[in-house]
Amino acid sequence: MLIDAHTHLASCGARDAAGIREIVDRAQDAGVELICTVGDGLEEAELALAAAHEDERVFAACAIHPTRARELDAAARARLVDMAADPRCVAIGETGLDTYWIRHEPETTADLDTQIEALEWHADLAASSGKALMIHNREADAELMEVLARVPAQRETILHCFSSPLPVAKEAIERGYVLSFAGNVTFKRNEELREAARLTPLDALFIETDAPYMTPEPFRGARNEPSLIGHTARCIAEVRGMAVEELAEALHRNFRRIYGLNA
Repeated sequence: MLIDAHTHLASCGARDAAGIREIVDRAQDAGVELICTVGDGLEEAELALAAAHEDERVFAACAIHPTRARELDAAARARLVDMAADPRCVAIGETGLDTYWIRHEPETTADLDTQIEALEWHADLAASSGKALMIHNREADAELMEVLARVPAQRETILHCFSSPLPVAKEAIERGYVLSFAGNVTFKRNEELREAARLTPLDALFIETDAPYMTPEPFRGARNEPSLIGHTARCIAEVRGMAVEELAEALHRNFRRIYGLNA
């Protein structure tokens, strides 16, 4: 009953029905029952939503990635509003803040003010549509937490690929956010991240691949895909002192509740 709360099927090469079926079948063979595939721009969001309509095991999250926030023009906003109304779209994401790429590729990356405005717009869309808000954060902890504190209340706020320091994890837990852990929680040096996974309330916990990135140990360095999520599940179950089967059942319930699939 494993889940993958955040992956990128299109970036894994699954851009048509055959490719989607191949990757999702391989994941199912590894015990993965439910997948949320994510768009980081309008083109990938379209592919994510198409995949969700193609395969009943797949759901979609749709948004413009913060580094591409300059692409959030009137046409993109109108299309995302339509996507948010689609029952196969279960989250608005990934949106958020990313100062890493502002510093490293300022010519091609949206500036912080533009990212903040885009995040605020996506948060409004999530609130009005009743969908979960899926957050990307890279080296923008203080700015992100300040913005999230003042946007409209969300049904659920998911901090995807959580990689921030422990004090941020504790504040996020206090606010009731969902913390989603990717393959980097298995890296030997990430003891603090494993502690965050241990402290996160079970009903506010997700696991994800963020494929094709963040491949867990012992496959670090190889291309990631949803079929490898079990290694992340095993790591988190161990640090929480749980059986993997018990964790998987809880994560399955979380996926259905957080993504609004229980109705």
